Formats: sequence, C-alpha cells, structure tokens
Amino acid sequence: MPNTARQDIRNVAIIAHVDHGKTTLVDGLLKQSHVFRHNQVVGERILDSNDQERERGITILAKNTAITYEGVKINVIDTPGHADFGGEVERVLLMADGVLLIVDAVEGPMPQTHFVLKKALELDLRPVVVINKVDRAQSRVNEVLEELSDLFLELATDSDQLEFPVLYASAREEWAARSLDNPRTDLAPLFEAIVEHIPAPQSDPDAPLQLLVTTLDYDSYRGRYAIGRINRGRLRAGQPVAVLAPDTAPRQAAVGQLYLYQGLSRVEVEEASAGDIVALTGLDDVGIGHTISDAAYPEALPRIAVTEPTVKMTFGVNTSPFAGREGTASTSRKLRERLFRELETNLSLRVRATEVADEFEVSGRGELHLAVLIEEMRREGYELQVSRPEAIVKEIDGVRQEPWERLSVDVAEEHVGTVVEQFGRRQASMTEMANEGRGEVHLEFDVPTRGLLGLRARLLTDTRGTAVLNSVFTGYRPFAGPIGSDRTGAMIATDSGVATTYGLMNAQERGATIIEPGTLVYEGMIVGVNARGQDLPINVCKEKKLTNVRSSTSEILVRLSPPLQMDLDAALDFLAEDELVEVTPKNIRLRKRLLTETERSRARKR
Repeated sequence: MPNTARQDIRNVAIIAHVDHGKTTLVDGLLKQSHVFRHNQVVGERILDSNDQERERGITILAKNTAITYEGVKINVIDTPGHADFGGEVERVLLMADGVLLIVDAVEGPMPQTHFVLKKALELDLRPVVVINKVDRAQSRVNEVLEELSDLFLELATDSDQLEFPVLYASAREEWAARSLDNPRTDLAPLFEAIVEHIPAPQSDPDAPLQLLVTTLDYDSYRGRYAIGRINRGRLRAGQPVAVLAPDTAPRQAAVGQLYLYQGLSRVEVEEASAGDIVALTGLDDVGIGHTISDAAYPEALPRIAVTEPTVKMTFGVNTSPFAGREGTASTSRKLRERLFRELETNLSLRVRATEVADEFEVSGRGELHLAVLIEEMRREGYELQVSRPEAIVKEIDGVRQEPWERLSVDVAEEHVGTVVEQFGRRQASMTEMANEGRGEVHLEFDVPTRGLLGLRARLLTDTRGTAVLNSVFTGYRPFAGPIGSDRTGAMIATDSGVATTYGLMNAQERGATIIEPGTLVYEGMIVGVNARGQDLPINVCKEKKLTNVRSSTSEILVRLSPPLQMDLDAALDFLAEDELVEVTPKNIRLRKRLLTETERSRARKR
C-alpha cells in the first residue's frame, strides 16, 4: 500500500528563543481545547513541571502533549529556548512534520531563533511563524517581519521555504490573528493555521514497523517509557519487536503497554499506526536513538546526531573535611553510576573517566547545562566537588581551535561603554550595534566561549542589572589568544571551627564576606572576596580577647554587612583555576583545591 497522508493528525514542535512565549502559548492552546474542567485551577506554564524549570523560569526538558481541534489531533512538542539545551530541541524535532516559530514582537529574531530555525529547515519541516507579544507598547512588528524574512533568506535550503504563513498573537491574553486588523478573540486562527499549513504525516500502515526512540521517561509503577513517533507500520500492545542499538546486533523484545497522548495525560490503547507519537513500556534496555522495528524485518533508522559539547568541568568525590556529613551518596561508585545514567537521556552530555580514580570529566553545551545537572544531583542527595568550567579546545587540521559564540546584549545606553570594554578584553569583535530608541542599545559580538565563562555575574553588576545576554554556539575557530581575568583574590580560612562576628568584622575590613556568623568552616575554605588582587589567609573563627575593662556602649552591637549570596551559578562564575565548589544537599561551599597554606606554597614553588 503506498504512503497516504493521515489527515486526522498533525505533529508540530514549538520552537523559539528563551522568554519569547512558547510555554505560555501552549497554556492557551491547552485551555482553549478544553483539556481542563471549566472550574479547574491550572496556573501558568503548565508544562514546566520540573522544580528547576519553575525556579529558573525556563524550559529545560522537551515535553509532549496533545490537543484536538475539529476532529484533528494535534501532537504538540514543547521545546527549550535556552541555547544550553539545544540538544533537547535537535532530538525531538525528528517527531514533527512542522514547527511553530515564536518570535518576540519587541526583541525580534535572537541567536537561538537562528539555531532552532536552521535545524528545522535542515529537516525540511514546514514553519508557521507567530509574532508574539504584539500587544506590548514597544512592539515593532514590521521591523521584526523584515528581520525574519532576512533570516529565512539566509537559512533556507529550498525556495519553497521562503514562503511561510505569519500570525500575530498575545500568548498571555490568549488570542491570535492572521492580520493586526482582525478581531482579537481567541486562538482559533492559530489552530486553523496548524491544520492548514503543517503537513499531515505520511502513513503506510502495512509496511514493517519502524519507530525511533527520541525521549525516555520513567515512573515507579510502569518503569521506563520509550517515546517516539511511528515512522511506518503499526504497533500493538504485546507485539514482539526488534530493538536496534547503534553498532550492536538486533535484540528481540516484546512491547508491554502502549499509550497515546491526550492533553497532559497518556491514554492506554491497543494499537497505533504510522504518524502517531506513542509511549510504550516493557523495553527496559532501550535508549534514545534506538530503533524499534518489526521482529521479522529489523531495519534501523538513522541515528540522532546532536551538536558537540563546548564546555567541560571535572566532577569529583567530595574530599573536604565535611565529606559524608550531609549527603546520602558520596562515593566514586555512586557518582560514576549517576553520571553514566544521565547519558541515557542527556544526548548533549559527555562523560569521561580521568587518570584520577574518583574524578570524571563532564562536557556539556554550556555553564547552565552543567549547572542544572549539578543542582539535580545535589537535590538527589549527592555530595561532589566540581572545578571551574573550561572551553573545550581541539586541534583541527593541525590548528589549535576553540568554540566561538554569537552573543547579543541588550543594555541601557549609559552602560554601553562598560559592555564594549569588557568584551574588548575578551577577544570579542562587535558585529552590530543598534539603538532601539527606547533608552536601550542592542549589541552583537563574536566571542570565544572562554570569554563568556564567569562573565555574566560581573556584567550584571557593572550594568546594574540592565544587561540581557543571549548566546549561541557558531563553530570552532583558531585559538584567539590569552584572555585576562579581572577577578580579585579570595579570603581563605586559616582555622577550622565556627565563624564569629568578631572574626568576620575583621574580614570585612579587607573585602566582602560570603558566610554568616555561626557558619562551620574548615582550613582552606573560601569565606570572602579580597578587595585586592591576591589571596588573603584570614582567621574568621577568632574571638575577641576578654579583659577586665568594660566595653563602651558602641561596642555592644556589632553591625556586619550582609554577606554576598553565592548560589551555585554565582559560585561557578566566581571560581579560579585552583578552586573548587563543594556541593552537598544542604550547602554550597567554595574551597581551594589544596586546603593548607603549606600545600599551596609548595605548589606555587613548583
């Protein structure tokens, strides 16, 4: 039987730059498709159910949902917008036939817009463009539409891709329109555009089964779920299948339960056919990139290829004097098992054992990509210590090369000089500068990844929080040369014990502290930031000597300045080469790699 289009299904991925309104738009689609009861309280960013997604306000994991419009089932794939999670986007686009490209009516196309659209057009996915937030006073719809046309002209691989439908929307107000002059009532025009312009999946239900696993999920009742789109044929619950992993012989297995998506739920079914996005159980050893095929005709689909990592860190067993006190998993065996288990679902990650038995080199797409993994492990009860992030330098054709990124910065006019000066010291070259006319300037740079490491927090301080930075990896180029550091020295505890108010008062005469009175400290732990360039050993456990002379009233109450807040992201930004972050379920501490002054002195001499 030849391929026929399944007109009852549309598979669409929603792609955009971070904060352009993807997840909010999905909220509106779910609500207006009557997935929820009339009086049900559902909140905002419904699909961002992960704790870190809620706290950080970004989508980290791609998710599936399904809605029905006038008899057509629309499988919606919500994707991350942050560049560090681009691997999530690359693998789930294989389940789609088209994409909704969401673009902010104020910001226009951003670096990640370029990346996700390029990947979609390479897969020949049909785009529908939604210019979102047109209700904002600063919106510049016509300019953004011109910028989008230029972007399509740059990225299109076929002349047909230069023709794309455009809708105007406010995801927060839950309306879309084909023209700015049309009524702004609901999202019906968007539903109609999806059904009209997103191609229906091609279906050959009588061909041998083929399904590429693009996502894994797990629950304690059913076990592992393999999620993917049926490329051809039919799939039934209990059906014998062949599992084909890269570079291995086919393995015979049998499907357990079979599920389709409806709203936020999975609905168990007996059979599904080509074009359906399904979740199935019973295949405990299956992984992302594996093909599930007909047992009698084992034929693999092309493996999933994702962009290589650009940043690496060392993850090691916690070796501080406080090791083992606050976590439930603190051995090298546990750490190794957890890191290699992460590789099953995190395709952009790489883990390599080092010459040191209890240390592993972990590579990812950026600082945030690795920070999310560290935070997740910390919440699971792991204790570990991590090094400063480093760019991955390669030798290509005999030339030393490093990753480069395209960076966009939006900043208040009065801080433009500060931004340009900072990037000038980091081997960056400015490619664009535009005054948006709102007291804000848009800058674009080509910058080595090394130049961005540890910069974000410093730049936010220097610009009083007005800078918005976004970057995307563009490729490898010849090594740009040395990049200086403007970080000052650290204040290092010389004694173990409990930090006192008196000891911290003395420390604050030299710089800013990062701990409070009553904090347990150990020798070699970093307790503050020195105002000068060199490290400063200091005793923060020192107590005031008692005398028989009564203190004056002014000495009764000692007022300390509030300590600098060092969360995980700030700690990773702060690190020097000879320092580590100690991460436990209860605390995040900064420390020197060598804890005693004697060891550090010997290392300096060597």
